Order: sequence, then structure tokens, then C-alpha cells
Amino acid sequence: MKIQNIDNVEKFFDVVNQCKGVVELVSPEGDRINLKSKLSQYLSMATMFSNGYVRELDIVAHEKEDVERLIQYMYQGE
Repeated sequence: MKIQNIDNVEKFFDVVNQCKGVVELVSPEGDRINLKSKLSQYLSMATMFSNGYVRELDIVAHEKEDVERLIQYMYQGE
């Protein structure tokens, strides 16, 4: 799934941390990075989120309820 227009990085990672299953960021090369890992979150913030805004991310969530949670975040910012 594509998550777009992330302007609150802390809120985005709060939502990811609430997910029960694995949530992965898919790089343009096809690599998968576990976004629930604190180390991955710090590295992501240092690189992709360095300007405070992300236009689009490709995310894979393995649990149906996690997909629903991420969709709700995307549409409602919650």
C-alpha cells in the first residue's frame, strides 16, 4: 500500500508501533525494512524524513487490522 503526505513523523511511527504484526517499508530496489524496529525508525527519520515531510512511502502490513489502522491514519491522520 502507498502511504502519502506524511507531515507528522512522530504520529506516523506511533501508528506503526500500535500495529500488531510486521510493518515493512519497501525501498525502490525492493528491499524491505521493518518499521517496528527502533533502529530502523531512527535511520528512516535521519534519511527519508530529514525535511520533515514525505510525499509517498510503499508499506507492507501483514495483518488485516494493521492495514485498516494505516488506512485510517492516511485518510484521517489518526
